[in-house]
Amino acid sequence: MENENTKRSRGIFINIGERTNVTGSAKFKRLILNGEFDEALEVAKQQVDAGAQIIDVNMDEAMLDSEKAMVKFLNLIASEPEISRVPIMVDSSKWSVIEAGLKCVQGKAIVNSISLKEGEEKFIEQAKLIKRYGAATVVMAFDEEGQADTLERKYEICERSYRILVDKVGFLPEDIIFDPNVFAVATGIEEHNNYGVDFIEATRKITSNLPHCHVSGGVSNVSFSFRGNNAVREAMHSVFLYHAIQAGMDMGIVNAGMMTVYSEIPEELRERVEDVILNRRDDATDRLLDIADKYKGVKGEEKKEDLEWRSGTVGERLSHALVKGITTFIEEDTEEARQKAEKPLQVIEGPLMDGMNIVGDLFGSGQMFLPQVVKSARVMKQAVAYLLPFIEEEKVEGENSSNGKILMATVKGDVHDIGKNIVGVVLQCNNYEVIDMGVMVPCEDILAKAKEEKVDMIGLSGLITPSLEEMCTVASEMQRLDMDLPLLIGGATTSKVHTAVKIAPNYKGPLVYVLDASRAVGVAGQLLGEQTRKKFTAEIAKEYHDMRVKYEGRNKSDNQISINEARENKFKIDWNGYTPDKPTFTGLKTFSEYDFSDLVETIDWTPFFRTWELAGTYPRILTDEVVGKSATELFNDAQVMLQKIIDEKWLRAKAVIGFWPANSVGDDVVLYEDENRTEILDTVHFLRQQMKKRSGKANMCLADFVAPKETGIQDYLGGFAVTAGIGIEEKLELFKGEHDDYNDILLKALADRFAESFAEHLHLRVRKEFWGYAPEETFNNEALIKEKYRGIRPAPGYPACPDHTEKEGLFTLLNARQNAGIELTDSMAMLPASSVSGYYFAHPESQYFGLGKISKDQVEDYANRKGMDLRLAERWLSPNLAYERR
Repeated sequence: MENENTKRSRGIFINIGERTNVTGSAKFKRLILNGEFDEALEVAKQQVDAGAQIIDVNMDEAMLDSEKAMVKFLNLIASEPEISRVPIMVDSSKWSVIEAGLKCVQGKAIVNSISLKEGEEKFIEQAKLIKRYGAATVVMAFDEEGQADTLERKYEICERSYRILVDKVGFLPEDIIFDPNVFAVATGIEEHNNYGVDFIEATRKITSNLPHCHVSGGVSNVSFSFRGNNAVREAMHSVFLYHAIQAGMDMGIVNAGMMTVYSEIPEELRERVEDVILNRRDDATDRLLDIADKYKGVKGEEKKEDLEWRSGTVGERLSHALVKGITTFIEEDTEEARQKAEKPLQVIEGPLMDGMNIVGDLFGSGQMFLPQVVKSARVMKQAVAYLLPFIEEEKVEGENSSNGKILMATVKGDVHDIGKNIVGVVLQCNNYEVIDMGVMVPCEDILAKAKEEKVDMIGLSGLITPSLEEMCTVASEMQRLDMDLPLLIGGATTSKVHTAVKIAPNYKGPLVYVLDASRAVGVAGQLLGEQTRKKFTAEIAKEYHDMRVKYEGRNKSDNQISINEARENKFKIDWNGYTPDKPTFTGLKTFSEYDFSDLVETIDWTPFFRTWELAGTYPRILTDEVVGKSATELFNDAQVMLQKIIDEKWLRAKAVIGFWPANSVGDDVVLYEDENRTEILDTVHFLRQQMKKRSGKANMCLADFVAPKETGIQDYLGGFAVTAGIGIEEKLELFKGEHDDYNDILLKALADRFAESFAEHLHLRVRKEFWGYAPEETFNNEALIKEKYRGIRPAPGYPACPDHTEKEGLFTLLNARQNAGIELTDSMAMLPASSVSGYYFAHPESQYFGLGKISKDQVEDYANRKGMDLRLAERWLSPNLAYERR
């Protein structure tokens, strides 16, 4: 039997307009950033005119003074009767912004939102303040363990929140609006299929058992997997609302001007959408996908997909699917091809490889680009996965149709594998069998696997500089074992010179540096071809020998000065009259569950395209005559996944920052326990440029930018560690299980961009807020990317301070493992891989530079200062040594 609360809720639905939200409306954001508040008021008015009964106002934007913008906009709304007649929802992830907004709103406001994610104490504190302001509040189904995604968790958190608010705070239940989290359905991931049902049934249980409260939700989230198909999305919103309102949902964040009437949805579309929303059949998503394109375009207007290619032969259809990266019909067509073939293996050797040969030719001729090739590989892998069970049944001993078998691995201590994975995909597209051992693979495991699998060549990858040493170790061990397999070298820190000078002397077998994925197929073909291997190997060996002779013949000491001379020529700062800005706190500040939507605006997209070997600068690359189309398609795919990362909480972002009283002592920076500066907390060791400089140019060291101890000036140094990769492994496993290299690589690339953006975003907050030495800074994202601001954030392992071992001290100071969830491998790589760490320098003259080559007198001095064995110091600094190690 229904209770009165459920009856009251049915038939009453309040539209919450979402367009006055800088995170939800590009137009509104642009107007606010440009200071065009009068025009922004028009957006609010349009929302009210279109039927919004509450308007959600959000000013959470890195380039805004959010509090100031919120106050200004709400005060303007108060003077507009046509807008102020509806309640205001003050929306922010920052409590200070919410409280500033509450002080401005006339009448009863609504807070969006509070939750139990930081525990009961914080929850009660905020609820009491909301009650004091006479406001209602949205309560998210989020607690200390995370966001609720099942019926049981949704209700459990809401019931607990209700009891605290009503029984402990004395909150009116009518002022409680629960948001049990609307998540996307029809994503292709089985675990997501019941998300719609879970929300609807949680709503029913909440309204039945928690009297007088309300239920709301972000309706558009449910349809996000159909982004770009407005007709299907609007149908999904309408069907979802129809059932959720029946269950007791009485509010929702919707675009009030874009709603389809439930009864007016075409019957075929409504049935299939309903199957998805209510999870009524296992193939609901596939059935909706089958008809989705019919309805794409203007609301209610059918758009027929061009399926002319479906009328070709099965071989032609498979080729088309491979070239275009279409997986929709791949199993159906593969099965048809299998029925026509004598053996299932012939489908791979015949039509599938014919299609991949076309892909390879197009890629090789520059008519197709890497993102498209990776999509093609996804189609191929799904077809092969379908055929494998049939092949196993008929397997003939020794049967092998591939061009060769290649083992690939990221070497011990290194965790980066995007480049390796891309090379592997390209090789597979060209009929090479690839055995990918993953990351952090010890030398002995690589060579044992190579022997076990009888591979034709080995490929080594690495990103951080210690990987270069490990590659030398692998080469030496291959020589000791009298192996003669071709050895391929690749990765961001590798180079042809390093391969020739450092690795080649350790191995007499074929050894080749591979610049990028586009070169890999040609190199592999030359090395494994009976007619080409001998000549190609001899040419490479000669080239590397000549390069090594030339390199070793240089008189490196000619360009070096002693460390004492370099210190005499240090970067000189006039410290007289300089008073360093004092941070707002010393010690540590942690950030858990940082909102990814706050990080979007500070993403630098140019390196994202470089990851995919697309040359150009964003945004110009999108209109480039050569790669523009491919770049745009990739960027659009990235935007879809980016939104899923945000909406569906695919990843978690955590960080820790710290500030310490500090002074420089020579080339070191001493950190103190407290402002008394009597007890030393730690010492950070830096290195100084030693190359000869022309007159007026200094031999710089990072310690030059911190006030020397003898000046008596009380200076400071900061540090940080951020990650955007927590939780990524679960998603990558899903993609791996679906043979989906494209989304695997796309997610890794986006996680890296988010991590870099997080570092940039926090640095901005450090300058404006936490250290506060540039509170009025107003740079746009382009200026941020070009680092036009005051202060620097160099990272251990990079040009100004190349010693990776300094990360150990930094991580200890920050307690980064506990506070940010980041660990260090033996080679000082960070896990998760999508992580960034470094120091904060605030002096106006601080700047980035490259250390360059250094001499033995400095290395000896440095090892002594660190209390480190000289040979170990030389090993870590080997790329920077201006002399040969003994």
